[in-house]
Amino acid sequence: MWQVTALTLFPDMFPGPLGYSLAGRALEEKLWSLDAVDIRKFGKGKHADVDDKPFGGGAGMVMRPDVLGDAVDSLKNVNKIIYMSPRGQVLNQAKTQEFLSYEHVAIICGRYEGIDQRVLDHYEVEEVSIGDYILSGGEIAALTMIDACVRQISGVLGNALTLKEESFGVGDQCDLLEYPLYTRPAEWEDKKVPSILLSGNHGEVDRWRLQQSEAITKERRPDLWARYQKD
Repeated sequence: MWQVTALTLFPDMFPGPLGYSLAGRALEEKLWSLDAVDIRKFGKGKHADVDDKPFGGGAGMVMRPDVLGDAVDSLKNVNKIIYMSPRGQVLNQAKTQEFLSYEHVAIICGRYEGIDQRVLDHYEVEEVSIGDYILSGGEIAALTMIDACVRQISGVLGNALTLKEESFGVGDQCDLLEYPLYTRPAEWEDKKVPSILLSGNHGEVDRWRLQQSEAITKERRPDLWARYQKD
């Protein structure tokens, strides 16, 4: 069972959307587990302070290393510690698969201007970003990353082929974006479903979908297209 612990100032944000749909059902079925540790319980002084002014000056506040250190030390048998940070490596499908290889992952959800660098150095924390933009805190980023991991756990999705056929799937098409999708009715607002999808010829359908994936990837993600051609 894949185990996740979120270190956060807002534990009530978990499981949040992860308590619904596929991830929520998998959580109930104990295919994975989630705990939220309240960092404020480790705060210092009569006001349980968790942050302080940055050395060297500057705007905002920084989360204290002694507070975060105590929070991390309270955990048991953690194999990987992650910090959701805009300066980290951008999350991708390969990275989510790597995180799934660890039995117990802890995720630090920062607030304010960030956390003391000594925490990252001492615990050899890996910084991970979900994109080139700034959020108010790491919780939403952590929820996003967890969801991307959980849906790949065996038994979570009803059809395992979904992981192969969707964008960033597995195998020789892992660098392609997903082809267009259609369902009933066959005609809507004077727009018809491509006839090839109604033909019953699965080989031709597969070739059409591959062509569509290639065309969309080439147009929208030249970086992925270049990698796909190279591979």
